[in-house]
Amino acid sequence: MPRKPHTYDHLAAFALEHPWALTPNMLAVIASVLARRVAGMEDDEEAVARAQQARDSRDMTVRGGGLVAVIPIMGVIAPRMNMLSEISGGTTFQALNKQLQAAVADPEVKTIVFDVDSPGGNVAGASEFAREVLRARATKPIIAQAHHLLASAAYWAMAGATEIVATPSALVGSIGVFAIHDDLSEAFAQLGVKREVISAGKYKAEALNGSALSDEARGHLQHLIDGAYNRMVGDIAKGRGVSAADVRNGYGEGRALTSEDALAAGLIDRIATLDDTLARVTQPATAGRVRVAAAAPPVITADPAPAQESRALPVDATLFEFERRVLALESRRLHP
Repeated sequence: MPRKPHTYDHLAAFALEHPWALTPNMLAVIASVLARRVAGMEDDEEAVARAQQARDSRDMTVRGGGLVAVIPIMGVIAPRMNMLSEISGGTTFQALNKQLQAAVADPEVKTIVFDVDSPGGNVAGASEFAREVLRARATKPIIAQAHHLLASAAYWAMAGATEIVATPSALVGSIGVFAIHDDLSEAFAQLGVKREVISAGKYKAEALNGSALSDEARGHLQHLIDGAYNRMVGDIAKGRGVSAADVRNGYGEGRALTSEDALAAGLIDRIATLDDTLARVTQPATAGRVRVAAAAPPVITADPAPAQESRALPVDATLFEFERRVLALESRRLHP
């Protein structure tokens, strides 16, 4: 069946033009969706309906008598709603940002918990949301709960949380960025298909899908990947209070780690279930007080200084005020 006429361009706007920060195993799923779209096939309506039902149950909820806001992050993350997120049942940075702002503004909410089970997603919007999380933690403690996958762009987005917790069976990390280009020129030749491209602009058609990449085109794509990876590493380093070198060389180097290995490597702060985390932060004695990874709040720099040895600290009003002032000064410096 033919697809609806407008949807492919909407999908391509983020899926084909931006690199991915995603687990390798999820690549097959994304490739399958894109292949159906490129071939002009109609989407699986039952799959879309199931994804819609799942997404409808992923709105922010308030627990513990209003003390805790729980924001789910499930499935593939996109910058905003599109056909891929509809099919995958994933979420968007646009929706997450609205829920985060609502939780921060609610005077009854003392702690924000992100319930995450995501392989990552597109890099578009990841850095912006990661910095929103970092700013928000200066107002209220934020816990990222890996339940049961916190990978790639999802970890990038959550690195600025006050605390990162993983279930015993969770996988955490997969820090890296990639893009895919299919060279179909040999297959076209065997089929007797000769593709001619008419374009204006020196580089306009250099990475046209199906054609072979020149060394110059390949170098440009690598430059885009490196740029996204550098932003990812920088944001994670700021959020965790470590150096960029620590992230590049000690955070799995692209691999997803078990919860035990992630704890040893510094990617998370403790191992516990979501129920354990909610029970801890809804107790009157601990509401609004959680552990932090570094001995001092992160100062946003191009390459953060190495963190002090990790130790438990209560997150109190003094710490929040200090972080708020640091982030406000940095924001004025970046946006005079």
